[in-house]
Amino acid sequence: MKTLRFILFMLPLGLFFLACQPSKEQVKKDYTTWSSYLGGPDRNHYSTLSQINKENVKNLKMAWSYSAKDSGQMQMNPIVIDTMMYGVTAALRAVAIHAGTGKELWRFGDSLRLNLSTSRGVSYWSKGEDKRILYTAGPNLYAINALTGKPISSFGENGKIDLHSGMPDSAKNKFLISNTPGTVYKDLIIMPVRVGEDVGSAPGNIMAFNIITGTVEWVFHTIPHPDEEGYDTWENKDAYQRDIVGAANNWSGMSLDEETGIVYIPTGSASPDFYGGLRNGSNLFANTLLALNAETGERIWHFQLIHHDVWDRDLPAPPNLITVERDGKKIKAVAQVTKQGYVYVFNRATGEPLFDIEEVPVPASTLDGEEAWPTQPIPVKPKPFARLAKDLTEADVSPYAENKEELQEIIRNMDRREFAPPSLATNVLFPGLDGAAEWGGAGADPEDGIIYVNSNEIPWYLQMVENEMVTEEAPLGELVYNRYCVICHQKDRKGMAASGYPSLINIKDSKTKTEVSELIANGKGMMTGFPQIPEDEKEALLQFLFDEKSEMVTQDASEAYPLPYKFKGYTRFQDSKGYPAISPPWGTLHAIDLNTGDFLWSITLGDIPEARAEGDPITGTQNYGGPVITENGLLFIAATIDGHLRAFDKQTGELLWQYKLPAPAFATPTMYEVNGKQYIAVACGGEKLGTKPGDQIVAFALED
Repeated sequence: MKTLRFILFMLPLGLFFLACQPSKEQVKKDYTTWSSYLGGPDRNHYSTLSQINKENVKNLKMAWSYSAKDSGQMQMNPIVIDTMMYGVTAALRAVAIHAGTGKELWRFGDSLRLNLSTSRGVSYWSKGEDKRILYTAGPNLYAINALTGKPISSFGENGKIDLHSGMPDSAKNKFLISNTPGTVYKDLIIMPVRVGEDVGSAPGNIMAFNIITGTVEWVFHTIPHPDEEGYDTWENKDAYQRDIVGAANNWSGMSLDEETGIVYIPTGSASPDFYGGLRNGSNLFANTLLALNAETGERIWHFQLIHHDVWDRDLPAPPNLITVERDGKKIKAVAQVTKQGYVYVFNRATGEPLFDIEEVPVPASTLDGEEAWPTQPIPVKPKPFARLAKDLTEADVSPYAENKEELQEIIRNMDRREFAPPSLATNVLFPGLDGAAEWGGAGADPEDGIIYVNSNEIPWYLQMVENEMVTEEAPLGELVYNRYCVICHQKDRKGMAASGYPSLINIKDSKTKTEVSELIANGKGMMTGFPQIPEDEKEALLQFLFDEKSEMVTQDASEAYPLPYKFKGYTRFQDSKGYPAISPPWGTLHAIDLNTGDFLWSITLGDIPEARAEGDPITGTQNYGGPVITENGLLFIAATIDGHLRAFDKQTGELLWQYKLPAPAFATPTMYEVNGKQYIAVACGGEKLGTKPGDQIVAFALED
């Protein structure tokens, strides 16, 4: 009977795959272009162009430079169609430039709008003479004529739609943007979305829109509704419609198997982060790799990589669609890298793990109302590509720290068990809140089963505090600040500059009320927006930030913030000089053979010479943005805070070439060919982590 049930279960799936098999007329994938985010829908950052090779890479010279005139973070990975390169500036303006010269051809966007967020690029679609660029600014998705830069008036309303159109009415006024390009399948674009991470965030619906009209074609609920798969994994049966629980969104992008029509979507944690007492249960489909029918949104299979996430362990990057070999057979696989340093590998068609995954017992929570899930799924292979908190000892304190004894005491007293949940104690999360792997993701040769992933090894503090009651009168603006702003900018408004959260003291000396009001509503960089704040509360918050008098009110903490605990703040575990408190390397790069699960090599990535003693090995640095892999043996990567573009031998990890960029490039490079010449280009925005700001895209090539 069990066998019969299995056959009946698998029959529709088998028929689906038979219907989606490629015809004999389909040609081999073209890896000589870069017409989609990260090089192609399989998100492998891969190129078969071979003019640049291991012997001549040392001769690369800057071929051209383009100034976007919008200084700030540029995380975008440009795409190239024929001779035109498309990207997004730091102020969210779409641009087209000539890919061989860097000359601007057109620019689209509000020339007066503030730099409100970051964008990782654009999507391209064509049908006959109709060629469109699709990109987002704020909650709006625009369709633009790829040749002229003019909006497509028949798309939505005069060329744009609001992504809220795929959300329930309760989310219409909530923060919702998209940092990552949508995935195009036929006449659909499937959109990643970024939502809030605290109380009252929008749900993380996966939404597909019609590229021709802008209408919503399908929606997949990542917080399941009644009668949907996964609904029973939420103890709070109203989670899908409550105004407190949200997120479980895909913000990092997705991968598409064009031959089968399956889209692979990694999701993040449910909100609120760090305290899950209002969402007890395993919380499908948060922290899950989803395989959906790209045409209908129907679920084919799923695997949850974190149960009941209270560590903000979002799946940070699109998975890689690769081929691995097992027992002499080729298997089409999907590989997902994670913030905790694990790689999960599955059969692309069935979701079967290709390395054993064990449900390992983990610690229980000590917070009232919180029920940490008793086990977590951990792969047997490959081993983690980052050090873990459980491996830290007092001997791992940085040899360059001046306050070693203080740091050793912290390590000595912290809970070093893997998946130790947040508590009132001072603990350290390692890898930290920004990975191991981050949104740059891994590169891969799609046919040989080897992935290349860069990693952060920066620990962060992880601590909760009780939500203390306020019983006396206080300015309304201060109460609003304590609800929305205090986690990042701290009680004293001094922020945490080293973690990227600026001081708000004397903000009136650098910004106007109008500018701050727009930042509150729309967010910027790591900061989410808070459009849901009522106007009277927003005005009171502005008065508080600008040191003006505001109405005195009496309000207790449960009204201002409806949870018994708050996250203490986004703070890195650093020494007294502001460097990571643990011993280097602080950034690494790895080649992992997913045929066997073994590492081929691991090296340190980046350097902070001023942080180490002269003559000591390089330190490695935080890194954001992924590698580019070539068939003929090269790996290019920028990503590091020291601002270099580097080329390595992908077989050995040997450094072959490096170039100091005009500003750090927290972005994945683009490799392409124009008029017979091969280029590699990268966006150099800087600014992140206190680095030098920039506004350039620079391209390198061999001299004629």
